[in-house]
Amino acid sequence: MQAADIMTRNVITVGRDSEVREIASLLLEHGISAVPVVSDSDEVLGIVSEGDLIRRVEDDKRKSWWLRLFAVNDPGEYVKSHGRRAHEIMTPDPLTIGEDMPLAQISRLLEKHHIKRVPVVSNGKLVGIVSRANLLQGFAVVDPETAATSADDREIREAIRKEIDQNTGVLVDRINVIVSQGQVELWGLVENDTERMAAQVAAENAAGVKEVKNNLGYVPRGFGGA
Repeated sequence: MQAADIMTRNVITVGRDSEVREIASLLLEHGISAVPVVSDSDEVLGIVSEGDLIRRVEDDKRKSWWLRLFAVNDPGEYVKSHGRRAHEIMTPDPLTIGEDMPLAQISRLLEKHHIKRVPVVSNGKLVGIVSRANLLQGFAVVDPETAATSADDREIREAIRKEIDQNTGVLVDRINVIVSQGQVELWGLVENDTERMAAQVAAENAAGVKEVKNNLGYVPRGFGGA
């Protein structure tokens, strides 16, 4: 199983000049912890995480007047804590991976670099993102060291995602579909029981599906401004 089999494809992104307030709103609205910063041609320029935004507030709060007396001003830190646009506060030139990287290797990469997610690129352009949650979902389905995903499994995955997106009224951005040897697992968040069942029916009706395990949870009240 590889990055292409578990990654989130409908990636929420921002441009280099997106404002900090806009980025914070996107994280809250979509229930995500980071957004890639991309160019007009979808090249990955950087990543802005919720940690970057929270750190701005923490830096201001913890610097009491007496600490300021002894503080050594750092231009880079100043930009990070006071910048108003994505390119000013992002982590630039982030680590990226290809669609064919195996899950076990991705896991080791995240651990080695102490990161929670990694953008997936193809021909230099962003095509998805793999988070720790995506990895756990993949590990829950198969043994990442030995399992192989066939072309049929990938076709099933895309067929299910397309059906959910186009015909069910359920936000596919919040759902991840994992397929191994025709066994389907649904992960993510939906609004209610009806949406949960709609996603399951879409998966059950896809050609080649042998079994569907529905792990979908529910969006917390107040999530995304509701």
